[in-house]
Amino acid sequence: MTKEEIDLKKYIRSIPDWPKKGILFRDITPLLADPVALTAATEALCADFRGAGIEYVAAVEARGFIFGAAVAEKLGAGFVPIRKKGKLPSKTESISYDLEYGTDTLEVHVDAVKSQAKVLMVDDLLATGGTMASGCKLIEKIGGQVAGIAFLIELTALGGRAKLAGYQAISIISYD
Repeated sequence: MTKEEIDLKKYIRSIPDWPKKGILFRDITPLLADPVALTAATEALCADFRGAGIEYVAAVEARGFIFGAAVAEKLGAGFVPIRKKGKLPSKTESISYDLEYGTDTLEVHVDAVKSQAKVLMVDDLLATGGTMASGCKLIEKIGGQVAGIAFLIELTALGGRAKLAGYQAISIISYD
């Protein structure tokens, strides 16, 4: 079943005031629990990038790993985990970025991709765009070429796409 044959939005649960008051959390666990919806979502994330020569799929922990690994398998590509600081055992490259309430740091192994390899970035959610923009810079820092970005959900009102200008970015489900 494809995205066009299934309404993936009906598998996204909205949780008001979580993790704090005023936030409407988009919970993907019902989608993950349904094998037909999960397959359709994964296929939709791959659709625009089949035949694009993707060599690696990179994703930031934790929910990004769920979709990133599945997309990598479907595209016949390797998977690159981008982790929070201090979680990877070999030599890493890092990047720090601003959050609403402070800073965070992402890391990737320096040898995670071959030089100039085409990398598809995948995540479950595009909100403000800071994490994905940093992930893209990190992949480029170690020699990869970001060939595209795929999100399951985009919260358009938060304007995260602006931080990804210059990249081909797609989203499967959008909320205002």
